[in-house]
Amino acid sequence: MKLNVNGQTHQLDVEPEMPLLWALRDELDIKGPKYGCGIALCGACTVLLNGEPVRSCSYPVSSAAGQQVVSIEGLATKGKLHAVQKAWIDHQVPQCGYCQGGQMLAAVALLKKKPKPTDEDIDAAMTNICRCGTYARMRTAIHAAARQAGQS
Repeated sequence: MKLNVNGQTHQLDVEPEMPLLWALRDELDIKGPKYGCGIALCGACTVLLNGEPVRSCSYPVSSAAGQQVVSIEGLATKGKLHAVQKAWIDHQVPQCGYCQGGQMLAAVALLKKKPKPTDEDIDAAMTNICRCGTYARMRTAIHAAARQAGQS
């Protein structure tokens, strides 16, 4: 099957029910999406599928065929960080960093839908779990990214 990941098309010979996470990590060596819970609860495996956040640990790779998959590795364009990535750095969001790729992708999807989110919008959209508890810094960074995107 053909899989478009981060703008590149890959031909994969895998079982159709293989979780997208394992196709990305084991077959394509894309290590940004992480294994956390394996049951689509924690969000460490989040990728964007046609711009929508998807928990790749429970999403069959065959369902992603022919669609646009973006992992954290594909978020920057031409060496320029996405506004969310820059805000994450500027506001020192990560502690351990394990969940942060998925967190940033969830934030990107939120800002696409709501360019000026409220705290309530952020709380509702950011359902990924962070064991380090950096939620307040994430909220600050999302607001900063929204302001930066509004100035571009």
